[in-house]
Amino acid sequence: MEVEDCRKGTKVLLDNTPYNIEDAEFMKPGKGRAIYRFRFRNLMDGSSLERTYHSGEKLQEANITTREGQFLYREAGHFVFMHTDTFEQYLINETQLGNKQFYLKEGMIVTTLFLSDRPLDITLPIFIEGTVTKSDIATRTDTVTAQMKRATLETGLEIDVPVFIKEGDTLKIDTRTGSYVERVVTKK
Repeated sequence: MEVEDCRKGTKVLLDNTPYNIEDAEFMKPGKGRAIYRFRFRNLMDGSSLERTYHSGEKLQEANITTREGQFLYREAGHFVFMHTDTFEQYLINETQLGNKQFYLKEGMIVTTLFLSDRPLDITLPIFIEGTVTKSDIATRTDTVTAQMKRATLETGLEIDVPVFIKEGDTLKIDTRTGSYVERVVTKK
């Protein structure tokens, strides 16, 4: 694949290791060939690197497939998922998942990225619901800005929430930013 065709989100192979393009920058100097500067994230271990290419150079596209999977349980530093069509189980270690592990609840459906038949990463739903298991006591101070306090969800995720949130409340969380969206009201 030509460097000119690479965009943010493109999956490529560098030294036989799959990378995701996190950021792409284009520069056209007054003289000479165009310069493309990319920031890559390693899909195996999460590390990142930056490289510069000139127009006309080629990169090898990674053969990445996606499949829908269901999170089953956590076991000894690994997370066990099940393919929803074939019911095959596969493991992803916690270092590959990074902070995404704090959004996973048993039974959650996710999209899994595979290189050949090896799971690399998951894509979470945009919003999840979680129950507050612990919240700090709010102190009333300057009320010009929104008052926030720390709360811990059942998955271990710690987020800032408004002061009216208490233990046992169910919250809607944005998985892209890790921020509180709203309190979910359950009808009785």
